[in-house]
Amino acid sequence: MLTLPVNYMECALSLAELAVGYSSPNPAVGAVVARDGFIVGMGYTQPAGGDHAEVMALRQAGAAARKATMYVTLEPCCHYGRTPPCTGAIIGADISEVHVAMLDPNPVVSGQGICQLNDAHIRTYVGEYQQEAYRINEAYVKYITTGQPFVIAKFAASLDGKIATRTGDSKWITSSDARRYARMLRHSVDAIMVGAGTVIADNPRLTSSGCGGRGGLRKEQPLRVAVDSHGRVPSYSHVFDHPGCVLLAVAESLGRKQKERLAQVGAEVIELPGEEGLVNIEKLLQVLGERKVVSVLVEGGGKLLGSLFDRRLVDKVMAFIAPVIIGGNEARIAVGGRGIDSIAEAWHLKGVSLDRFGDNMLVSGYI
Repeated sequence: MLTLPVNYMECALSLAELAVGYSSPNPAVGAVVARDGFIVGMGYTQPAGGDHAEVMALRQAGAAARKATMYVTLEPCCHYGRTPPCTGAIIGADISEVHVAMLDPNPVVSGQGICQLNDAHIRTYVGEYQQEAYRINEAYVKYITTGQPFVIAKFAASLDGKIATRTGDSKWITSSDARRYARMLRHSVDAIMVGAGTVIADNPRLTSSGCGGRGGLRKEQPLRVAVDSHGRVPSYSHVFDHPGCVLLAVAESLGRKQKERLAQVGAEVIELPGEEGLVNIEKLLQVLGERKVVSVLVEGGGKLLGSLFDRRLVDKVMAFIAPVIIGGNEARIAVGGRGIDSIAEAWHLKGVSLDRFGDNMLVSGYI
């Protein structure tokens, strides 16, 4: 047991962070049960189909949960899904009051979980550390309210906005620490998306070194999505290597031999409507949402990122900037597409944060 001084909701938020990357398509939630100045139970969301944070914390607390206080980062669910409702477990444990950081935007829950607890004469308090709780589940919030995945545009560029030289060389623009952190980002998402040009030029594996076991939990490799309008990606590309699944999105019908070639390396090919010969990116995101892909990390190249920005489909930007100048009219740029006609139309980031990795900078913000 932990003694005071402890900020119980901050502890619950830290627990929720442990579930990020493991709980999808469910939200990442942390819960703490406190009594008489002691934490008697802690828990965080297990992988889909497993126990929710509240149940984990109540199980650890046991009989000490009676007349105790619970701190939870998201409103307890009140419906039957893969598991029974958490409100029932809280009521059955005889908890006296519950502090909730934020309401669940899921229409089958939103506000109703609080009502069930109030009807059982359990005092509830909502809104403590709400902004922090929202950040942890920003992808879930978008997915559960729109059915669309949360799209993160990530790129590494020089000070003059280049992601490779005119010869295609891009190794390495950013520092090893920045690259290591960028690879860690893959662990927190459901899918990684790149364009065919990036696969051909860089031959990336698109795997997460953070996948595997932790505290009894396991996470599969993120789905690798290659946007390949004309089926140009070679079958020997590393993107098809195990482990992990590969989805190849094409904009035109492939020949039988092409499909057989890709099937042999384990790729799933989906044919989507085309726009000027390119994959309809909105339709692709819709398909991913239908497959319960909650978050997508888009790693380039410039044509794919430009298409997403032109259609205003980006939710968050994570740009690694290195203090180098590449130059060259033919050098590859981070964001292509049509772009804008005037500075007034530029995409302004909100909630901007800056992080340093040696002399490299990570600029993050929301569209």
